[in-house]
Amino acid sequence: MATYDWIFDGLGLRQWCDGDGSGGSAPMSMADLMNQTGNAPERTIWDTPFPSMDALNDACASFPQSRELTRGLERGFLDIKDALSYVLDPLTQPLSWALQNALWLFQETPWWIMIPVLALVVLAISKSWKLVAFVAGSFAALAFIDYYDYAMQTLAIIFVCAVICVALGVPIGIAMSRSDRFQGGMIPVLDMLQTLPPFVYLIPLIFLFSVTEPKLYGIAIILYAIVPVIRLTNLGIRLVDKEVIEAADAFGMTKRQKLYGVQIPLALPNIMAGVNQTIMMSLAMVVIASLVSAPGLGVLVLRGIRNLELGVGLISGLGIVLLAVILDRSTKAALARVNAAQKH
Repeated sequence: MATYDWIFDGLGLRQWCDGDGSGGSAPMSMADLMNQTGNAPERTIWDTPFPSMDALNDACASFPQSRELTRGLERGFLDIKDALSYVLDPLTQPLSWALQNALWLFQETPWWIMIPVLALVVLAISKSWKLVAFVAGSFAALAFIDYYDYAMQTLAIIFVCAVICVALGVPIGIAMSRSDRFQGGMIPVLDMLQTLPPFVYLIPLIFLFSVTEPKLYGIAIILYAIVPVIRLTNLGIRLVDKEVIEAADAFGMTKRQKLYGVQIPLALPNIMAGVNQTIMMSLAMVVIASLVSAPGLGVLVLRGIRNLELGVGLISGLGIVLLAVILDRSTKAALARVNAAQKH
């Protein structure tokens, strides 16, 4: 006798429960087999199960099991998959082209051009020769152990995804700062994107796109990394001193003039902090996205795990750390220069 037989008996649903006697569609559990053989353990009040779907199914074979719920969700997604792909494929194809072209550019450019160019970019951003020396030395070390191509692949993916995150995230953050209603609608979405485990982003995308398409991992990285720049753009603009806004109103500035001439310049430190966090989260997601064909150092990390190659895993992990330090120090140096310029 099942624990919750009394519920269905009390509601007069026993005939519906018995049905044709075929039971549910899920495989029989070990507990059910033991019940059939008469070896079921005696149940005490401590063992009383929560009235879950499976526990109620034990008492009523017609009641759906939890596996039927997950199968129904999967069937529903597969039913709309073709329609979603028909709409999303042309919209996301430019992302594939951008990733393919960036990967080609970063890999085909000779090292004796690429490393100096990266050093000059860091110098222009940071004005720090120490950081330039660290960047050049890090890439030279990666090239010396034949990990240069993998590092360039990772850098290319981060470059494309971070640029798209900023291009989409800053306008969304601005729109949130100008509308409380829009902010109220976006906050639950951002909370969901920020709390979902990284692997969960990959599940629906695998069904929608081919594993060979770069947009598969590109979309996952963008969704995972875009949240900080949106939040901090919104926060930065909302934190602009109200007296400054009142002064701008007194000068007769339009909303557009206030936005570009007052609010965004004053919110720039927060926006730059959001860009920094977005880049760091992009790097973290690139490693996970190697599970779905994303190239780069993450592939070596995955190889080290799969083949138990300790050296490969440790060295590639060190390479990722070097890239993280380079990107973090460069963006923080840019942020420091923005803060110094505003103080003067």
